[in-house]
Amino acid sequence: MLKATPRNLIKAAEIVRKGGLVVYPTDTVYGLGCDPFNTDAVKRLIRVKGTRDKALPILASSLNDAEKVAVLSGQAKKVAEKFWPGSLTLILPKKKHLSSIVTFGLETVGIRVPNHRTALELIRLSGGLLVGTSANKTRQPPPSTATEAKNQLEDEVDLILDGGKTEIGVSSTVIDFTLEEPNVMRVGSVSLEEIMEFLEKHV
Repeated sequence: MLKATPRNLIKAAEIVRKGGLVVYPTDTVYGLGCDPFNTDAVKRLIRVKGTRDKALPILASSLNDAEKVAVLSGQAKKVAEKFWPGSLTLILPKKKHLSSIVTFGLETVGIRVPNHRTALELIRLSGGLLVGTSANKTRQPPPSTATEAKNQLEDEVDLILDGGKTEIGVSSTVIDFTLEEPNVMRVGSVSLEEIMEFLEKHV
């Protein structure tokens, strides 16, 4: 476990690019990340998480990077421009070159741009995209500190970046934009009222 200094961010990104696993702070909870295009790394991450039947979310360093793996409609792009960087995950059609291992066979992908300087820099240094599942075992509480993540994952990851306690401490809100009407699948730190008010006024 290392402090999330600029030097250690570079080290973490090197681990990601070589196919390793890292734990890192975000605006919501600590994330467990790897290169989403490295299938061996993704398979290892799934083993570390434990029994799982849900697609892995991806964090992007920008809207442009998100569009490398996801198709944003005009409606989805307006929402992204309003709430990103932030704790809102959009479910979108995936682009074909993103492996179905990441999405568990689905033709959709959950993606967001976090509002967290350390996370954004790590993602940028890692190539612009990083698996962003929470750094906990399946069915265990998501960690809001590096120590909580370490207690669950121990020596199963290559590096844990300690960036202090996360600001929000709860998972992101999730909206599915692959249906005729946007569908809120999980209410997290972005309230349903905020989202619906914006959709009514601007979309």
